[in-house]
Amino acid sequence: MLKRSNSKIMREQPMIDCSAKDGGYMLYRGMDKIALDAAYDNPRAVGLPVLQGMMTDWIARGKDIASAARLTEIHYGDGERNRIDIFEASRNSGFQGRATLAFIHGGYWRSQEKETYRFLAKGALERGLNFANIEYTLAPHQTIGGIVQEIKQAISRLNSHLSQIIPDHALLHMSGHSAGGHLVAMTLNESGVSGGTSISGIFDLEPISLSYLNEQLHLKPDDVARYSPQYHIPTSSPPFIISYGREELPELCRQSEDFHIAWDAGMLPSRLLRLPQHNHFSILEELADPDGVILEEIVSIIS
Repeated sequence: MLKRSNSKIMREQPMIDCSAKDGGYMLYRGMDKIALDAAYDNPRAVGLPVLQGMMTDWIARGKDIASAARLTEIHYGDGERNRIDIFEASRNSGFQGRATLAFIHGGYWRSQEKETYRFLAKGALERGLNFANIEYTLAPHQTIGGIVQEIKQAISRLNSHLSQIIPDHALLHMSGHSAGGHLVAMTLNESGVSGGTSISGIFDLEPISLSYLNEQLHLKPDDVARYSPQYHIPTSSPPFIISYGREELPELCRQSEDFHIAWDAGMLPSRLLRLPQHNHFSILEELADPDGVILEEIVSIIS
């Protein structure tokens, strides 16, 4: 068992209770439809005014970073949203631009945009990592399988572009938040990926398919079976960080706990980070901060 002395993180401590209470007709794990919808309603759990304030701050910080950094936007497919922001790191700091941290935003595959998350580039750039911010087509305009294929295209295009502009580029570490964490897990073994990080990720699509979210996602049982990382643990993989905030909704922490158990049972390289005092959204500060817990773990793996 490993523990850090500061209060920010306790790694591999005994599992916390992530169970949800029973309620009415048992649609999923003792939850009725109302309870299940609430179990995956992250904005409501945090509070819409609080979340809106956070995102307003993120956007402002992202604009400041974009105006000061070397930012290029490239396309990787035919879709309007098939775009990637690339922030190039200084060749005089840290990894000297020879490694890249890529990020895939969340929004339950049906909302959000990459521009909101440009603020995350700060930590990577200060550590000498390039930062790539990946956009994708949202549901219902794209299926979950189509989104996974888009991310695979993005990874291929990104690796090709980086090798052209940085001849000694060596490592690409994928990261993603919420639905983005799911997409990282689905593409971790793509060629050119050296490691991955899920932040408050989704690994089992069954409860998603039974909730309000499926009104736009249109998940069918075959989609759940095919695109749930929980059901497809590989025989080998690069290192994978699985992280979540201890102030998350119970279902969100359960998803990460269950996935880590399955990953660990396969004897695959992983690190489980349970971050105290963070909810589903504030946890991203641990990636944006140059000294943040999540970024520190990523740097450790890249090193």
